[in-house]
Amino acid sequence: MDLFEFGENQQDTHPAESRVAELQKLIRHYDALYYDEGVSEVSDKEYDLLFRELESLEKKHPELRDPNSPTQRVGGSVLSKFESIQHAVPMLSIDDYFDNEEMHTFYQRLQKGTASENVAVTIEPKIDGVAASVLYRDGKLVYCATRGDGSRGDDVTANARTIKSLPQVLENAPPVLEVRGEIFMTFASFESINASLEAQGKALLANPRNATAGTLKQLDSGKVAQRPLSFLAHGIGAYEGPEIETEHAFRQLLKDLKIPHNQPIWEASSAEEMITAVEQLDVERHQLPHATDGAVIKVTNFNLRRTLGATARAPRWAGAFKYPPEQKETQLTGITVQVGRTGALTPVAELRPVHVSGTTVSRATLHNEDEIQRKDIRIDDYVMIEKAGEIIPSVVKVLTEKRELSSVPFSFFDHLKGKCPSCEGDISREDGFTAWKCTNFNCPAQAGTKITHFASRKALDLNGLGESVAIRLVDTQLASSMLDIFSLQHHELADLELDPAKMQDGTLSKPRKFGSKRAQSLIDSLESAKSNMPLEKWIYALGIDHVGESAAREIARLVDSLYAIPESPIFSQLVSVTDLKTERQQISPRNKSNPPKDDAEKFTRQNQYDQLSQRIKEHEAFLEPYAVSSELGYVSTRSLLAFFHSDAGKSILARFKELGIGPASTNYAPLPSENSELIFTGKTFVITGTLSKPRPEFKKIIETLGGKVSGSVSKNTDYLLSGEGGGSKYTKAESLSVPILDEEAFTTLIG
Repeated sequence: MDLFEFGENQQDTHPAESRVAELQKLIRHYDALYYDEGVSEVSDKEYDLLFRELESLEKKHPELRDPNSPTQRVGGSVLSKFESIQHAVPMLSIDDYFDNEEMHTFYQRLQKGTASENVAVTIEPKIDGVAASVLYRDGKLVYCATRGDGSRGDDVTANARTIKSLPQVLENAPPVLEVRGEIFMTFASFESINASLEAQGKALLANPRNATAGTLKQLDSGKVAQRPLSFLAHGIGAYEGPEIETEHAFRQLLKDLKIPHNQPIWEASSAEEMITAVEQLDVERHQLPHATDGAVIKVTNFNLRRTLGATARAPRWAGAFKYPPEQKETQLTGITVQVGRTGALTPVAELRPVHVSGTTVSRATLHNEDEIQRKDIRIDDYVMIEKAGEIIPSVVKVLTEKRELSSVPFSFFDHLKGKCPSCEGDISREDGFTAWKCTNFNCPAQAGTKITHFASRKALDLNGLGESVAIRLVDTQLASSMLDIFSLQHHELADLELDPAKMQDGTLSKPRKFGSKRAQSLIDSLESAKSNMPLEKWIYALGIDHVGESAAREIARLVDSLYAIPESPIFSQLVSVTDLKTERQQISPRNKSNPPKDDAEKFTRQNQYDQLSQRIKEHEAFLEPYAVSSELGYVSTRSLLAFFHSDAGKSILARFKELGIGPASTNYAPLPSENSELIFTGKTFVITGTLSKPRPEFKKIIETLGGKVSGSVSKNTDYLLSGEGGGSKYTKAESLSVPILDEEAFTTLIG
């Protein structure tokens, strides 16, 4: 097909509908050649010209837009949730086998089930991706669904349309064709994404399969389009068309329709040939561009497949041999510690280079201190490593028999001398958490992420201050902490050089400047935030560990300003109540895990128990009028106090005062003695059904009037606020005689 088959004169004489159809067909042709056969008939520039022309025509003529148009691969609207799709034919799992003996047994079952000595089978790579089913009707993609429970799966059609290797329109297709396959991420795409994340200081993706699964769960297909996924077909579901008798015929159909399919493929007619093919695949699979974790064996003849049938969970005519991860011995020569953009400290093993699963490995993740201690990993140990998921190297075990007598256990704190390797700030590890963290709020390794969070939409919503700009501010030393941005001058921002952007042809653009207009917009939004942004937004923007939006909202209800937080008795008593209850549980004379030794100790502990109970009662009496929501729990409250009582927190408050910023609460609810209108003090509500406004708005009203909102109905529930479709909560409220309010009754109640 000639790129210049459609000239300008022809475009003038053809209606837009005809030109759009021609462009769609031409672009699909080039896509099929590129993604199925690896052939480029035209240059990237020529392809882009055609693509832009199609985009322009579809924009001018919205009635000609087709959900299967190549332009829709960039992603569309954001979904609120995934719908569920009933599979036309159940998507079954495949039984796994782990050694040659099990493989012989599997083949013997095939022989017995088909009454044949030589059962022809095919052997192909088992792709480590996400199983998906794609349905075409009359050659047009109707939907793509995940496996789910085998009967129903998530409708990920919008995300699947962004996969360039997956055709959306088939020529000369049967009336109905459902192909089963794997959605995955190639090694090259995975490494490119991780390189970008590392440059931005973000957490790296664990492996291609997890990256694929996480990408498919995105409700915004526009974001999915930014992560290049691929698709390969390997099976068939629902089908209406000329009879398909063998696996070879099915693969020929896929080839004719230009649907990319799993390769390479081996054939065998005996157990020995099958095992030989599986072993050969184990050697060759490391050269494939995607992760594999096994070999899939399938009976070639479709009539024999029907004869063999299936169990409730898996077909009897197919099986999968799972390859054990390749392990190699090497020496751990050192342990270095990386500082994440959130302050988390991650240990990394430095290794003598060794070849594993097709690549040379010189570093491996050690995860955290608990993992190091569990495996008793020490510097200079000889270790066995493997590539988990065929991509991330990890230490499997220590060869203690080769350990030197002078070896000493590894101590995370001692190794770092108690200091962050990035900023020399103190490090700490909270009870109940595995990671050590840098406690320096101004640690340069964390600055970019903290500024990005500070400026995000849910925080201060600052115009133009995204992640890339934040990182450049830190790199150019214009800002080393979030509050530094309030001191930025217009000319500094305007002249800020941004990182070059990646062009469609893969080249990088020239460095761009932030610009005068964007600089002024950011400065204006900073000034607006100083005077107009409510306290809850500022609390959330600070990025305090375990203090999310809901907790920030509740904190802002309990104090009138940012400066009141450190000295408020509410938060210290909230923490004390939990600490006292824990202490009381430990010394309880009825504690079965720690019983008293004798009557004397029992008597002493009972007295202590009673004293603690009295103190708890006093604290709870103090807190009762405030009706603190469960959104502000023990962990978040403790983290809040730790932050504001730390040197970093104190310096942050001092900096706020220097800048003349005094965030005040807009939903501060004073005590009942100060405000007699808190009619819901001590009352617990449950909200259910469809109401005229989102539930969080009703929740805020209830909490502002002193009440609490719970997620489930119990005998302690005072009211159920129910809209249409109250469901099980409505039924339970009736059974417990809990008063049920509709929206009108609720409005009357609050006056």
